[in-house]
Amino acid sequence: VEGELVTWVQEAADAAAGVIVNAAAYTHTSVALLDALKTCAVPIVEVHLSNVYKREPFRHNSYVSPAATGVICGFGPHGYVLALEAIAKLIAGKQE
Repeated sequence: VEGELVTWVQEAADAAAGVIVNAAAYTHTSVALLDALKTCAVPIVEVHLSNVYKREPFRHNSYVSPAATGVICGFGPHGYVLALEAIAKLIAGKQE
């Protein structure tokens, strides 16, 4: 549910050190999710299991990307591991 995702992101803006988001179809439609992500002052990594650039052209456009620190796509579930590693490095870099 889009509203739940927005609420989780808003909660993360105050409580999390970073955000990993797979917005699924909301990637291509949700201005509300983009607005919520823009309120986060923490690193944000956008994850897609598939390579969106090998899919339909409408999937090449993301409402999430303008708020994301980085994007990982096409590595299946391993994308989440890569996202965690990226968030950890970004957080460590901020603390130095």
